[in-house]
Amino acid sequence: MIVHWHRRDLRPADNRGLARAASSDDPVVPLFVLDPTVLAHASPVRVACLLEALDGLRSQYRDHGSDLLVVRGEASAAVPRVAAEYDAATVVWNEDYSGLARERDRAVRAALEDEGVAAESVHDAIHHEPGSITPNQGDHYSVFSYFWKKWRDRDKRAPADEPEASDLADVSGEPIPSLADLGFDEPEATPPTVTTAAARERVADFRAGPIYDYADRRDFPAEHGTSRLSPHLKWGTIGPRELYAATERAADRAESDGDRESVREFQRQLAWREFYAHVLAFNPETVTENFNGYEREIEWRDDPDALEAWKAGETGYPIVDAGMRQLSTEGWMHNRVRMLVASFLTKDLLTDWWAGYDWFREMLADHDTANDVGGWQWAGSTGTDAQPYFRVFNPMKQGREYDPDAEYIREHVPELADSTADEIHGWHDLEPAECERIAPDYPAPIVDHADRRERAIELFERARGEAPE
Repeated sequence: MIVHWHRRDLRPADNRGLARAASSDDPVVPLFVLDPTVLAHASPVRVACLLEALDGLRSQYRDHGSDLLVVRGEASAAVPRVAAEYDAATVVWNEDYSGLARERDRAVRAALEDEGVAAESVHDAIHHEPGSITPNQGDHYSVFSYFWKKWRDRDKRAPADEPEASDLADVSGEPIPSLADLGFDEPEATPPTVTTAAARERVADFRAGPIYDYADRRDFPAEHGTSRLSPHLKWGTIGPRELYAATERAADRAESDGDRESVREFQRQLAWREFYAHVLAFNPETVTENFNGYEREIEWRDDPDALEAWKAGETGYPIVDAGMRQLSTEGWMHNRVRMLVASFLTKDLLTDWWAGYDWFREMLADHDTANDVGGWQWAGSTGTDAQPYFRVFNPMKQGREYDPDAEYIREHVPELADSTADEIHGWHDLEPAECERIAPDYPAPIVDHADRRERAIELFERARGEAPE
C-alpha cells in the first residue's frame, strides 16, 4: 500500500500529492495526524474548522468505499507507525512552507528512512513553488509588482484528477476526536463552514456575479464584494488549480474589458498569497523578526491597556472597533479593515506588529502564517514591499471612504446603531456631552490620531537613524 498524509490539503480533488499516490499500483491509505506540537500553535476556532473539514473529507472517502484514518501523536512517530501497520512502502505528502512545518517534515522523513520507507513530497498549495519565480540575483522577490508580472504570465497546471474508488484502500478509521477531547474550549466566534462542498458553492456564487465587480467593490466591508474563500484556501478544502480554472472560465464569460480586469484583480490577490509563501519559505525567521532591519531597534510602546482595548474593539475609533468585533464573532475580518486595524495598532498605538499577529493567529479561522506575517509586516512598515512608515492610515477618513453610510460599523458596534453616519465618522471631534447623549456606552477615542501619527513617524525615523535620539 501507499500512504497519503493529508495536512493542509483536506480534499480529494485537485490534490497533487494524493493524485501522485493514486498513480501507483498500490491502494492509497488516506491519513491525517493530530500532532500535539502543531496543535500547540492552534486555537479553538481553527481547530473547530479543522475538525469540520476532516469530517467532510472522511465522508468523501467513505462515499468511495474507503475512509480517512485520523490518529493522534507526534507525526514523526505516528506516520511511520501507520506505514508499518499497512505495510506501506511509500508515504506521500504535500509541501508546507512554514518553519514549524518543515521542521516536522524533516523529522518524519528521517523516521521513515530509518524504517526503510520512502518519503515523497509534492508542491500543491501554490501554483509555482518557492525558487521558481526569482529576480536575476537572489532567491525570491521582495517587491510584489515584479513577482506578479512573472506569476501572471506563467502557465498554470490543470486541476489534478480525483482518485477513483479503485485507487483507495479498504480501511476503517476511528472516530474523529472532539474539541474537548483535544483540550480546546468552544470558540468564541461562530466558525465558517469549511468543507469542499461549501467551498465550491462559494466559488459558484462568486463567479455568478461579484467577481465582475471585485475591482470596484472589494474594499467596502458592508458589501458582499469579496469571495470569503480564505478559510478554504487555508485548510485546502479547494485546490488552487481548481479555483484558478474557475476564474479563467469567469474571464472567458466576461462581457467587457472591465469585467475581465476585475477577474484579473482577483487573480492578483491569489498571487499575493503565493508571494508571501515564497518570502516565508526563504525567510522563516520573519515569523518573529522584522524582514527589513533598521539601524536601531524600533522603540515600540508597551501599553497593555491600549492593546486590550484594541483586542476588545473599545478604542473609540468606530471602523477599527467594528473590525475587531467582527473578528471576535466571526473568526474573519474584511481585508480592507484588516489593513486598517493593523495600521492603527502599529502606528496609532505604537505597538509591535507581532502582538497583532499573535492575536490574529488566535482569533482567525483563516490564519495562514505566510499571509498573516506578510500582511502584518506590511502594515508595520517592516516587511517586503511594506507600507512606507510615513504613510499612516487615517481611521476616520478610511471609515468615511469605505463605509460611508456606516452600515458595517452599525452592524458590529451596536452602541452606535442609532447614530447617524456623520456622528459616527465624526466621533473623535464630538464634545464629551454630545458623545454621552448620542451613545453613552461607546468609549471616547483612547488616543489622538494626529498626535500619534507624528510620533510614529519620529519613532521610525529614529530607528532608521534619520532623527536624533
